[in-house]
Amino acid sequence: MENSIAKILYNEEQIKTRVKEMAQEITKDLMGDDLIVLTVLKGGAMLSADLVRCFDFPVTLDYIAVSSYYSGTVSTGNVQIKKDTDININGKRVLIVEDIVDSGNTLAHLKELFKLRGAKDVKICTLLNKPARRVAEIKVDYIGFEIPDEFVVGYGLDYNQLYRNLPYIGVLKPEVYA
Repeated sequence: MENSIAKILYNEEQIKTRVKEMAQEITKDLMGDDLIVLTVLKGGAMLSADLVRCFDFPVTLDYIAVSSYYSGTVSTGNVQIKKDTDININGKRVLIVEDIVDSGNTLAHLKELFKLRGAKDVKICTLLNKPARRVAEIKVDYIGFEIPDEFVVGYGLDYNQLYRNLPYIGVLKPEVYA
């Protein structure tokens, strides 16, 4: 796997430090509320697990699986829910945890969906923000790192379901996905 990585953007220690800082920000803003941490699978699982372990207040965890890439490297813009949340979010605060905000289409869709379902408030937390690719207008409340317009993998992010287990964020060599 290491031979497929052009360069490392953020190492394991940098990620751990930033996740703890984000958890402190979220705690300051949302502690005491009836909070549902809704993880977008599969990429958001690593961030979500590390993030909630830093919280010192009770939260409800749930998961949603969506797709808009279909084995490519660019979002199709068509968001499909493959696994919906199992709990009622009506009247609750929701924190969506996502691995990367790229086009913004998926999160814009989810935020609107959860508001329609009666969420009291919907906040977005992402490890990586890639504003150069944004097409949907979406406010991201908690951002780990801003990244350039490069194809990244690791710490939950994948290419064709591979590389999620890398403990860092790396840029995938173009010849791997070209």
